[in-house]
Amino acid sequence: MNAQPIGPSSNDILYLSGVNKTFDGFKAINNLSLVLAKGEMRAVIGPNGAGKSTMMDIITGKTKPDSGQVIFSAATDLTKMDEPAIAQLGIGRKFQKPTTFESHTVWDNLLLALAGDRKPWFNLFARESKAEAEKIEALMATIRLSDHRHRMAANLSHGQKQWLEIGMLLAQDPQVLLVDEPVAGMTDAETEQTAHLLRDINRTRSVVVVEHDMTFVRALGVKVTVLHEGSVLSEGTLDHVSADPRVIDVYLGR
Repeated sequence: MNAQPIGPSSNDILYLSGVNKTFDGFKAINNLSLVLAKGEMRAVIGPNGAGKSTMMDIITGKTKPDSGQVIFSAATDLTKMDEPAIAQLGIGRKFQKPTTFESHTVWDNLLLALAGDRKPWFNLFARESKAEAEKIEALMATIRLSDHRHRMAANLSHGQKQWLEIGMLLAQDPQVLLVDEPVAGMTDAETEQTAHLLRDINRTRSVVVVEHDMTFVRALGVKVTVLHEGSVLSEGTLDHVSADPRVIDVYLGR
């Protein structure tokens, strides 16, 4: 049973309390309560069907909860907003499968991601401003792709495509980044680099990482929330939740 938070504080960037969602009689989210502080990175783990993706869907407005509170930055009720409005507010989501513009270069992918502020007639022949060029340079450094600026996205490795999509989200200046299984299919070296990358991003933004790879979660070195049957089963350091008999029984012991 989740302990109910007493209400959002000024330090909370995401506040979920008593959230419920049922699909055709299946309770996907069951009295879920979770609080993410400003500047925090949290790892969310749990077995398939635990409610991880539905939780992300609810935060981003893709799915409306049946009941409960979902509050952004202590004041904004996300349940009353649609997906585009929530994205505009500063919540970015990275899905497991990367979606980049395959026939464009790394640079142009990032430029297109910045194009939200441009007029509808914007195209790649338009000259980017000095400020935009500087921002793209900074983004490429963050996502470890400075040496690949002229490569087509189609020619990047799987891991590099994941980094590029993270860069495209960062181009929109989200305050919170929700990342779904970022290291699935990556090499060990890419997995290690991704841990460094997310820690770098976490210096200026709050991050929620849904992941199955326990080695990667350990490399992040952050608080872990374990979901099971739509609610929080255990929470704390990875060592703490790994030693919890309930977590071993429903997840780690499988």
